[in-house]
Amino acid sequence: MSRTALYVVGQKRFVATMRKAGADMKQLKEVNRKAAAVALPAVQALTPHGSTGRLAGSVRVGATQKAGVIRAGRKNVPYAGVINYGWPARHIKGSQFVNNGVASTEPQWSRLYEQFVNQTLNQVKGA
Repeated sequence: MSRTALYVVGQKRFVATMRKAGADMKQLKEVNRKAAAVALPAVQALTPHGSTGRLAGSVRVGATQKAGVIRAGRKNVPYAGVINYGWPARHIKGSQFVNNGVASTEPQWSRLYEQFVNQTLNQVKGA
């Protein structure tokens, strides 16, 4: 299964600092999900459709408190990772469809994190 996560540089330190300040970091999981959902249409547009469309149909979002995740592949689509990342030993070049879709939407999903940081800081400050 191919999986690309959206990580914010410095997020681990931010989470630790906000926890110490008493902020509710469970909200971060929802922000991560929203960020992944912003990238999803771009990833779907870049996903190779092949003859069956099963790979394109397997692309979906998920989230944890640490990252938004876009997954491609399922049990019946075990080749998703090979299509995305390639297989050098078999001379298969990856298309990087998940990575490129996420990267192309970074300005949009990064705004969600900026809003969350500002909102959280205002809560901690008591503003």
